[in-house]
Amino acid sequence: MAGSILIVDDEQKLGELLTRSLQRSNYEAEYVRDPHDALERLKGGGFDVLLTDLRMPGIDGLEVLRRAKAINPAIEVILMTAFATVETAREALKRGAVDYLVKPFSADEQLKPLLESLLAAPARTTRETEAPPASPAPTMRSAPKTTIFRSQTPAMKELYAKVEKIARSNASVLLRGESGTGKEVLAGLIQEAGPRAAKPFVKVNCGAISESLLESELFGHVRGSFTGAHADREGHFKTADGGTILLDEVGEVSPALQVRLLRVLQNGEMTPVGDSRGIKVDVRVIAATNRPLEEMVKAGTFREDLYYRLNVVPLVLPPLRERPEDIPGLVEYFSRKYGGGSRVVFSAEALEAMKQYSWPGNIRELENAIEHAIVLGEPAGIELSDLPVAVQDFARKREEFPSATAVGGATLEDIEKRCLMTALEKTEGNRTRASRLLGITRRTLGYRLKKYGLEEQANRLGGGDE
Repeated sequence: MAGSILIVDDEQKLGELLTRSLQRSNYEAEYVRDPHDALERLKGGGFDVLLTDLRMPGIDGLEVLRRAKAINPAIEVILMTAFATVETAREALKRGAVDYLVKPFSADEQLKPLLESLLAAPARTTRETEAPPASPAPTMRSAPKTTIFRSQTPAMKELYAKVEKIARSNASVLLRGESGTGKEVLAGLIQEAGPRAAKPFVKVNCGAISESLLESELFGHVRGSFTGAHADREGHFKTADGGTILLDEVGEVSPALQVRLLRVLQNGEMTPVGDSRGIKVDVRVIAATNRPLEEMVKAGTFREDLYYRLNVVPLVLPPLRERPEDIPGLVEYFSRKYGGGSRVVFSAEALEAMKQYSWPGNIRELENAIEHAIVLGEPAGIELSDLPVAVQDFARKREEFPSATAVGGATLEDIEKRCLMTALEKTEGNRTRASRLLGITRRTLGYRLKKYGLEEQANRLGGGDE
């Protein structure tokens, strides 16, 4: 087994879901709902890590932490909370917690990498002499191997081709796209395909860490620089020296921290909190955001010079609704991931609903839906009723109003694109006649084609004008 974890949370569904997820990754995971029962189980020994909720009836997570450390000082304790504050984090660290996770969190992306680092022998030795981190630890990998579904859509194939070129350079990359489109996975591919592949790859979610803690997380601190700083601590930039750092949700960084980020990008130099000495670091920066940085620059909330330093190579990931042909392959990919490597059979009704649904949460929502269905469904096959309620409701409404969904559950933007191209196809590319068919001016047609990136496609139809 990879390690033994005891989970305590009065939210039973979450506790059971985490337990199953960890067991699938070969952890020896056990769940109890009552914190008193958890403390009794700890007295019997055999657990490496305690994962406890903060707010529970009876005794809270901080008290569970205190008593757990009294029973077994060597046990690693991770707090889970939906109410994270600076004070909570510092109090948890003072009482001996190694880390805390803010709900909702991803078991695969946050919890499991943290457990992997905690249960590694070298990491455990290091923590005996150093202060524990004050927020979710970054994931570091040597020569990582990102597993990814390889899309066959033209836009994604073009994106992968760019990644191969970009990876050979040290240029900063700015990943854009809606939440859940796979920006973190793409960052991993850039790291792996380049000369820094064997060096650290550190991921930092700037939006999940409070401003007062983020500065210390990124640049480190010296002992005594603030309450709770009992020892010097390396920041993520120093940890990533020689490798790559992913600054996810970079649009959430405060103006004060933007100045410090700019210094690292310009001079390769950072200064720990409470120190006056600059430290040289060699780090490739990949930033990701779904925020409109250009508008933020105009509004004065994001520095223009930092924007241009980050945006040396921009990459935009399309939302899943613009690549529906990838859905069957993604369903197969995630089915094997959560089905223990075996092929999971989905009914025709369930597959059709997933192909037609617009997936506002993109690939992340689809992955969650597949895991949800496998947990609730039968081994013999997954039915529509096993899918999340949002997908079921969509399928039901589609049956009730077929004419309204004849375009396959597409967005208004998708419908408009199809109307534009259909009109051009019918007029063999003649824009004047196409605009008449649509009841708009030729100038409006040109504007719409440019807005949706359809000009090249329209030009290939030929035609011209009258």
